[in-house]
Amino acid sequence: MISNLPASAPLIALLAVLAGVFAVALPYGTPGGTQQPAMESALASAWGLPQEPGARSETPAAAAEDVDSLDAIIAALYDVISGEKIGPDGENQRDWDRFLSLFHPELGRLIPLAPDVKDPANPTWRAIGMSPAGYVERGSSFMGTTAFYEKEIHRVEEVFGGIAHAWSTYEGRNTRDAEEAFLRGVNSIQAMYDGERWWLLVVAWDAERPDQPLPAKYLPKK
Repeated sequence: MISNLPASAPLIALLAVLAGVFAVALPYGTPGGTQQPAMESALASAWGLPQEPGARSETPAAAAEDVDSLDAIIAALYDVISGEKIGPDGENQRDWDRFLSLFHPELGRLIPLAPDVKDPANPTWRAIGMSPAGYVERGSSFMGTTAFYEKEIHRVEEVFGGIAHAWSTYEGRNTRDAEEAFLRGVNSIQAMYDGERWWLLVVAWDAERPDQPLPAKYLPKK
């Protein structure tokens, strides 16, 4: 999911070009300490974040079956962004409320990596971040130009306590039943369990390309 792809490439491949650079600093210090609220407020002002600690964005209620397990929330993520081209009257529109309901209301971020391969011997990458709402804004426009179906084909998963990380290999197709994928890459998915449901925290991704092939360990075993 990167730039340097043709104009027909799907949304998550092109958002690296469309989105602005996002940077965030996290407050530190002893929880409840006297300096923490002031520090949080200063950081919030500097980075355009909510000024009140703990302020939550409006998040639609999630379907229980979408968030009752790590498997379920990852499956819901792939399912909700996939579909036919959105028509001029809104037909085939994605269920963006469902999409938003998967992400933590304060911490959710999507971060594609944009490569600079002018010097193939020394490639560099730039992280481009957006909120889930920012993804929706760009997605609604772009998905009016093409159909896109993305599915997981392999996963490396680690869970400890309430945190989880999934190294999720994906394939992208322009039709649901296409035999060949035109795009592959890895989604790095960080999630948490709060005792009641799972939340997506960060989805970061990078796509396969000729100078960056997917290693066999991230592909299904033949």
